[in-house]
Amino acid sequence: MIILNSFLLALGQIGDTRFRKVLMLGVGLTFALLVAVYAGFLWLINALVGPEVTLPVLGEVTWVGGLLSVSSLIFMMVLSVFLMVPVASAITSMFLDEVAQAVEDKHYPGLPPVAKVPFGDALKDTVNFLGVLITANLLAFILYAFLAPFALFIFWGLNGFLLGREYFTLAAMRRVGREGARKLRSQHMVTIWAAGILMAVPLSVPLVNLLIPILGAATFTHIFHAVTAER
Repeated sequence: MIILNSFLLALGQIGDTRFRKVLMLGVGLTFALLVAVYAGFLWLINALVGPEVTLPVLGEVTWVGGLLSVSSLIFMMVLSVFLMVPVASAITSMFLDEVAQAVEDKHYPGLPPVAKVPFGDALKDTVNFLGVLITANLLAFILYAFLAPFALFIFWGLNGFLLGREYFTLAAMRRVGREGARKLRSQHMVTIWAAGILMAVPLSVPLVNLLIPILGAATFTHIFHAVTAER
């Protein structure tokens, strides 16, 4: 019930001005990243085979022209499925305070103010977590190859664990510090992992995944207050 209630409360606040601000930043960051990666992909293809190549039967094939056709849109959307996990973590890490504060202002008024996380610390945590996410997902491709029918479930389980761990830690650190967040995380790991999977599943859906960083930050802020209230 904690997970469902927390998610529904977060969903009910999706129109908040501060939520929309983070969403716009997320859309901009995602678009810039996809364009950069796609441009790099085109450059690599062009560098390896040139702008066109002659194939048996097919004759002359223009790689760049083909990739810039309608099919390139599909390619970018598929690419977003894999890129949105690290992008989501980056957005959440860098802008969690704003989302969490909006949640607390509406649902938990009267709490003492919290010190803002210095930009350098937030950036360091983001880079460290991105490294873990990227490494874990690259290693997971080995499992995808041998357990292809279960690849999607492995993706959800792995990233649900990592995202849940990160989202909860960042939400809890604002109120109880890093060590307090670690203790709470270990006590409620099953709940946190299950909530993380709830966030990871929509990451597989292009466009919908743009909302997940905001909903994730808000949901785990509610979960933090729920488990501390129980104590």
